[in-house]
Amino acid sequence: MSEQVVYLHGAAIAQGENILLRGVDFSLQAGDFSYLVGRVGSGKSSFLSTLTGQIPLRIGEGAVCGYDLQTLSERDIPYLRRNIGVVFQDFKLLPDRTVERNLHFVLRATGWSSRGAIRERIAEVLGLVGLEHKAYKLPSQLSGGEQQRVAIARALLNDPPLILADEPTGNLDPATSEGIMQLLFSLIERKKAVVMATHNYGIVKRFGARVYRCHEGAMQEIALERNDTPPEDE
Repeated sequence: MSEQVVYLHGAAIAQGENILLRGVDFSLQAGDFSYLVGRVGSGKSSFLSTLTGQIPLRIGEGAVCGYDLQTLSERDIPYLRRNIGVVFQDFKLLPDRTVERNLHFVLRATGWSSRGAIRERIAEVLGLVGLEHKAYKLPSQLSGGEQQRVAIARALLNDPPLILADEPTGNLDPATSEGIMQLLFSLIERKKAVVMATHNYGIVKRFGARVYRCHEGAMQEIALERNDTPPEDE
C-alpha cells in the first residue's frame, strides 16, 4: 500500500479572515499526480501555501508528510518544508550565481556541510533533469525551459516525498512545456507525489491525471476527457 503524503478533510483554505475554499477533502499517495485548475483568485495558490505551512489550517483536518497542519508549530515549519519541493512559474533562481551555486546555496541552507556530498548531490539532480553539462552557466545563459529544469532540480535536492508545482509551464512555449511535463511525470516513477496548479487545460488533457477544480468556494474532483472543452468561466 502506498504511503499517504497529503490528507485534508473538511478543511477551509483562508487568507486571513477571507475563506477561499470550504469543505476541502483531498488525499495524495506516493506516486500520485493531481492537477489544480480554476480561475485566478479561486484558491489554487492558497491551497498550495496551506500545504507548506505558509497559511495556517484553522478549520478541518490536515496532514502533510506526517506533520499535522492543525498543530504545526513555527519551529516545525522548516522541517515540514524540507519534505516539500516547490517549483514556481518564474523559476526564482539567483541571477548572479551559476546553476551549481544556486543548488549549493539551498543545500547549505538546509543543513548539508560535506563538500563532497554536496557536489555529488548536485551532480545527481542535474543528471535527473538532463542538465549535467550546464552547472557553470548563469541563469541568463539558459533558455526558459532549462531554467525551469534547474528549478525542478532544486526542488529535488533533499529528496522530498512531495512536489508542488505552481503554474510551472506558464512562461514556456508549448514544445518546451511538453518536455517539462514529461519530466514532472517521470517523478511519479520515483514515488514522488506531485500537485500541479495550472490554467493550461491542453496540458491537463494531454497528460492525464486526477483533476481538482477550485470554483465558487469549493474544490471538487472533476472528470476531464481529452475532447472536453474547459468550463465556460475559465
